[in-house]
Amino acid sequence: MNSSAVTKTRLTLLSFFQFFVWGAWLTTIGTYCTEGKGWTFPQFGAIFSTLALSSILMPSLIGIIADKWMRAEKLYGILHLTYAAFILLIPNLSMLQAQIPFLQNMEAYELLYWIVFGGMLAYMPSISLSNSVSYRILKMSNLDVQTDFPKIRVWGTIGFIAAMWLTNLSGSKANDGQFYIAGIGALFLGLYAFSLPACPPQGKTNEKTSLATQLGLNAFKLFTEYRMALFFIFSILLGAALQLSNMYGDAYLSSFPKGTLVEKYSTIIYSISQISETIFILTIPFFLKRFGIKNVMFFALIAWVLRYGFFAFGSAEFGIALIVLSCVVYGMAFDFFLISGSMFVEANTDSSIRSSAQGLFIMMTNGIGAYIGTVGSSFLIGKYYILQNGQTDWHNAWLLFAAYSLVVAILFMLLFKDKRQAA
Repeated sequence: MNSSAVTKTRLTLLSFFQFFVWGAWLTTIGTYCTEGKGWTFPQFGAIFSTLALSSILMPSLIGIIADKWMRAEKLYGILHLTYAAFILLIPNLSMLQAQIPFLQNMEAYELLYWIVFGGMLAYMPSISLSNSVSYRILKMSNLDVQTDFPKIRVWGTIGFIAAMWLTNLSGSKANDGQFYIAGIGALFLGLYAFSLPACPPQGKTNEKTSLATQLGLNAFKLFTEYRMALFFIFSILLGAALQLSNMYGDAYLSSFPKGTLVEKYSTIIYSISQISETIFILTIPFFLKRFGIKNVMFFALIAWVLRYGFFAFGSAEFGIALIVLSCVVYGMAFDFFLISGSMFVEANTDSSIRSSAQGLFIMMTNGIGAYIGTVGSSFLIGKYYILQNGQTDWHNAWLLFAAYSLVVAILFMLLFKDKRQAA
């Protein structure tokens, strides 16, 4: 096996476990909280909001550290070992409360909130850092990022699917087993990261620089460029809808009558979404070259409209077919904005701030936008979409999310200009 093949294989393994350790619980924690624990949607929403808060606080900071002061692959390994430590605490909440006096007056969901928050402070910045590390290693090996990275990144989605299936088939989607799966995987990934090729900071210089430059805050100057500012604004708007599938998808499918195919294998059926990702990731280079970044991201926004629209009618006649269609279009909805967006940032920023810029992109989508969507949706569902019999009015909730995505898509098409249009 030549050196290029070895590099691709090593980055493929990194990508696989990056999302395996998230997929083990991300789509099933809603079922764990609402079905397994019997907590309310606002309580679950608060726990899920830690993903967004962590994405606001950490990715840019971690990107700055990788740009300026620390080897990126070592920092990446430390993040995953920290994440593993927190995730492996979750199955032991009762023991923690029994052994630590000041935790005894805390509600179980409050304790879970802080533990998940700690884990997310480590995990969320690792998403953008994994991209930066992969880009750096590919370039050091004289490989093409636009051609080779999607083929590597697709294995992240496969890892996510593998974790979902393992969680469902092991009977762990409503219990603590999902966190053991994630924690053990994260331990392996954290140790593996230390064996990757060195990715030293690129932002160091012997010249005198301002404090803002030393801290990496100059990445925020991207907001002074019209096109980049609009890109980040729409990243926020999309981020508000992005995590709704992960928050409520498995809980929605688990609400189907007990014993039905959809209810029993909800996580496996839901994994069709990630299988779709593996297909659409591979089409990104073609679509970017053929249609340009604006149209590719517009396709993603329309796919979100279809995603939620199909879910809205999933319990009607031909419901299972519509659920499957919703899962199929998810691949385009996710990949065509998140993956293409990451590549857009890579191509439109200076090398000295790229890790910081990738962190800024994650902060906009998985941070500010996701926090707005998480808190807002859990409030709306809890207040307006819980029926008198205690069941959730998923039909109208999904229609609301579809309408929101449509408005964002129309605004994007009207306002965002790509280079070919500007010329």
